[in-house]
Amino acid sequence: MLFAQKLNGIRTTKEEQEHWCEGEATRGSSLKKQEDDSRLMGFQMADPFLYHTGDRSGYGCLGHEVQIEHIKAYVCRPSFFTDKAVIVIHDVFGWMFPDIRYIVDLIAGHGYITICPDFFKGTDPWKTTDHWADFADWMKHHDPMKVDKSRSQFREADVVLKYLKEQCDAKKIGIVGFSWGGMAVHHLMLKNPQLTAGVSLYGIIRDSEERYNLLNPTFFIFGEKDHTISYDQITLLEEKLKQYCKVEYKIKVYPGQVHGFAQLKPEDMKPADKPYIEEARQDMFDWIKMFV
Repeated sequence: MLFAQKLNGIRTTKEEQEHWCEGEATRGSSLKKQEDDSRLMGFQMADPFLYHTGDRSGYGCLGHEVQIEHIKAYVCRPSFFTDKAVIVIHDVFGWMFPDIRYIVDLIAGHGYITICPDFFKGTDPWKTTDHWADFADWMKHHDPMKVDKSRSQFREADVVLKYLKEQCDAKKIGIVGFSWGGMAVHHLMLKNPQLTAGVSLYGIIRDSEERYNLLNPTFFIFGEKDHTISYDQITLLEEKLKQYCKVEYKIKVYPGQVHGFAQLKPEDMKPADKPYIEEARQDMFDWIKMFV
């Protein structure tokens, strides 16, 4: 176990930038107002991830939304042709959250067709005004291990893979996920051989004995002070992967970092955390570059 910018090259139009700048600025203000209103009314804010989404700055996205069969997705492409793509799976705050769209644009800037589908399929994401006591019930209806199957017989992961191959001419496809999305990545790297590499950031499957037989190279990123994933769980993951995993993998823990640390935008970072955030992102890019 390891213990441990500027966006460019994006293909986008002025109209797209203005459209997303306006939309995300409005969304950021709305998130902040929700949290402020809740505090004024004396509600106990649910804060399971130790970072305050209402304090996020707005973000003018560089990509655009598309409809892919029954789900929507946010897509950003580099300015040049590439047959390499990366799927980004959002956290509990959903595919429209500014932080996750920033990550999509950041990965696209490194030369990949990058897409963040709405794996909640139009249902409500977790919100800053929701109560932590209700989180278990919310998760029952948002199971990260069902992103490749559903009662409606649609397979979201397969739908996105088909889109990337047929509409974007992608030949190699990697996947990155944060928190809830990290669990989904762990699941998909056990089930779908079409994904050539995966990066799971602070998200792991914990209730299956078959969670160690990864099909393709997978990188697990954790924060040292993540209260949702204990050090014992990380140690167990490493021990079992050494025993059962037949492909390349990597586990790294970043000192002093809490859950959600790696997806912050630069203006939202604390100076002491910035080096570790940048290190985690560079490690993520290096892993993707190595295998995708």
